[in-house]
Amino acid sequence: MESALKPFRVLAYVVGVMLLVLCVAMVLRYGFGNAEMSKIIAPIHGGLYMIYLIAVMNLGMKARWSWPYMLGVMLGGTVPFLSFYVERRVTQRVQTEQAAAEA
Repeated sequence: MESALKPFRVLAYVVGVMLLVLCVAMVLRYGFGNAEMSKIIAPIHGGLYMIYLIAVMNLGMKARWSWPYMLGVMLGGTVPFLSFYVERRVTQRVQTEQAAAEA
């Protein structure tokens, strides 16, 4: 499971940061009429989010998560700052499960 946890953690942070940058780009676009930044950031964030979804599926299948839990983790990448919280909670859960399995 550790091999699936590391990519998930990295992608959760990257997607979280890109979502915050995207929010700034949207403010610039709709608040100030400057669409250049959002034209660049939006597709990058979208692509990274798709990779994040794959990482969640990979980790979820290895950890044998329920589908509702997995969908909740997936949605964590759609709300600013939530991906950081979700990453921390998922990491704690996986590490606890690993420790229990080893004991």
